[in-house]
Amino acid sequence: MYDIPPSTRSVVNGNCKISARKVDVYYGDNHAIKNVSADIADKTVTAFIGPSGCGKSTFLRCINRMNDTIDSAYMKGEILLDGQNIYDSSIDPVQLRARVGMVFQKPNPFPKSIYDNVAYGPKIHGMVRNKSELDDLVEQALRRGAIWDELKDRLNESGTGLSGGQQQRLCIARAVATEPEVLLMDEPCSALDPIATAQIEELIDELRQNYSVIIVTHSMQQAARVSQKTAFFHLGSLVEYNDTVQIFTNPQDSRTESYITGRIG
Repeated sequence: MYDIPPSTRSVVNGNCKISARKVDVYYGDNHAIKNVSADIADKTVTAFIGPSGCGKSTFLRCINRMNDTIDSAYMKGEILLDGQNIYDSSIDPVQLRARVGMVFQKPNPFPKSIYDNVAYGPKIHGMVRNKSELDDLVEQALRRGAIWDELKDRLNESGTGLSGGQQQRLCIARAVATEPEVLLMDEPCSALDPIATAQIEELIDELRQNYSVIIVTHSMQQAARVSQKTAFFHLGSLVEYNDTVQIFTNPQDSRTESYITGRIG
């Protein structure tokens, strides 16, 4: 195991779900992530904050190998999920993404019915044996997405006809339908109004009972509200990673303090 610098070491009390070790990411000649090591806890919301272009979304996409889809991107180092290197040649990225779900910045429901949006993942992964099991799973996922009561009588309607906030909660339901262990969220509220944002934030707090949730956000207020751990990225480096309260009240690095107080960013 590699040592983690003290400023980025986070105590996870033996509850570590994801371990990153000396991760570097390149887009061609651009060195986007520089020597990042961190342990991410289970059943916890971890926020990635930092200025635009600092690498937080790039690092997030490493955790379910979404960067594999970019021809110029390549990674060095290790990312372990429950102790197993997700970049090992034996790992199927499709199966990995069933374990590590993702919700994107802009709601992106499929041009299908609400039911089929949620049922898609369980069907392609062979998770159900019959229609009754699928019905139950769709209901459970929509309940976990905190949207079942709003949509239970509209399951045959198109998912693209919902409001922005409803679409995002549908996308969260779709992500949890494959029963993942980790849920990645890349600025999930940036396209939403304040009421929908509050609903998503409340949902995130509920989801951490079952998942390790990692959220990228530009909003420091949101990070402070929803997360227990916060990682501050700057110029591709992980500057500081600690309890959220510590990051926002007593940061150890001057760059973190400058970002929190608005002097950089």
